[in-house]
Amino acid sequence: MESDFLEFIIAVAIILVAAKLGGFISTRFNQPSVLGELLVGVLLGPTALDMLHNWGPLFPNPELLEELLAIMAEVGVILLMLLAGLELHLPDLLHAGKVSALSGTLGVLLPLGLGYGAAVLFGANGEQALFLGLTLAATSVSISAQTLMELNVLRSRVGLTLLGAAVFDDILVILVLSITFVLVGGGAGGVSGVLLTVLNMVLYIAAASIIGLWVLPWLASKIDQLPISKGLLAFVLVVALLFAYAAEVLGGMAAITGAFLAGLFLGRTSFREEMEEGISVIAYAFFVPIFFVDIGLEVNLRAISGSAWWFAAVFTLIAIISKIGGCGLGAKIGGFTNREAFQLGVGMVSRGEVGLIVAAFALATGSITQEHFSIAVFMVILATLVTPPMLRAAFAEPANAAPTPKETRTS
Repeated sequence: MESDFLEFIIAVAIILVAAKLGGFISTRFNQPSVLGELLVGVLLGPTALDMLHNWGPLFPNPELLEELLAIMAEVGVILLMLLAGLELHLPDLLHAGKVSALSGTLGVLLPLGLGYGAAVLFGANGEQALFLGLTLAATSVSISAQTLMELNVLRSRVGLTLLGAAVFDDILVILVLSITFVLVGGGAGGVSGVLLTVLNMVLYIAAASIIGLWVLPWLASKIDQLPISKGLLAFVLVVALLFAYAAEVLGGMAAITGAFLAGLFLGRTSFREEMEEGISVIAYAFFVPIFFVDIGLEVNLRAISGSAWWFAAVFTLIAIISKIGGCGLGAKIGGFTNREAFQLGVGMVSRGEVGLIVAAFALATGSITQEHFSIAVFMVILATLVTPPMLRAAFAEPANAAPTPKETRTS
């Protein structure tokens, strides 16, 4: 038991040092630090060095270590989405509801359709194509949210709409996943099972809203008055974890959606800045770097070989283009400019842990092959890697554009 603990602490130490070094190098090349942390994960993972399996004297029990790091990574993404929610103002997010709904819906339907077609062209059967298309539909905005925070544009119209679209995206993907599982004959309950899934989502969002709007502000003010060391910070962590747990177990949604909602409601209190400062220290010093590095530690891009590389390349290209096109079209219909629509579409490209969850679910149920799973993982990791630099380029000011007097004063 002690040796397992020693393995864990040395692995965490290596990951934190490598993540911060990778982030520093990335910023030196004028890129978001998250890009460097992701690349470090790929370098340390089975794609290159395979730290957990090749460094035997340090890590004699890699399976247990992988599980522990995965748990830490999940806490990291929950804290990251909690911070994203704390950064925002609920009225601003609600104001972006129409465009978010359009972007989130088209951002699911177009990738799903194109992914299905591409999989069929490369020899997949109908069931396999459905699940592969669904991996394209799933968006994870945790990395985009981190990049937008670094660029100080999370509260912009694009940033607000992007996070709202991600909520719609999450709901639609879970719903389509449930329907797909019923259609291919693997799910229980038939149509009633699908209706129950929708009902659970609605009930969770309603309950979370009632608690978030009326109960949490009152509790926060009471706890702040208690003589407890960092009591308010502990309260925020507990709320985020409970909201995340309830989102997945009771609402049938992703845990990160619950964490985001928790931050959104807590951000309405007068303690928002204090909460954000405390959570930021915990998240960025420890948990969030582990999350980004763990993405690379979990995948092996060398598992793809031969002609499967052509499918992987086409599948990844479709993943990027379809999200930009679908979400961007929704934003354009909602009244965004061409540039804003493109920025929103780029921000929705990353698949992250949501795409991996869908792919792992399909593999576990026998709906896709191991080779298909490797291709889906390749798509997820590459789409995740290209999102931060694409976002930075999308938000860069044109070279010939001079700042307005107002921009000059606020910069």
